Amino acid sequence: MFKNIIAPIQAWLLSQGRCVGCGMPLNKGETKDRDNGTVRTTCKCGRIFVYNPKTKKYRRALFEEI
Repeated sequence: MFKNIIAPIQAWLLSQGRCVGCGMPLNKGETKDRDNGTVRTTCKCGRIFVYNPKTKKYRRALFEEI
């Protein structure tokens, strides 16, 4: 039940380009280019995101991508 409440809020934050933990804009985080054309962004709170420049969207990094 708790996940059903939190998931839409996290999806909205990601669509706005903000961290799901602290709400900081992800474009202010530490970035690192990757081989496959995506950008790895680390927020100040430690969460890791992947930015796809083609779709211009952020998503949480998978365990294999860390």
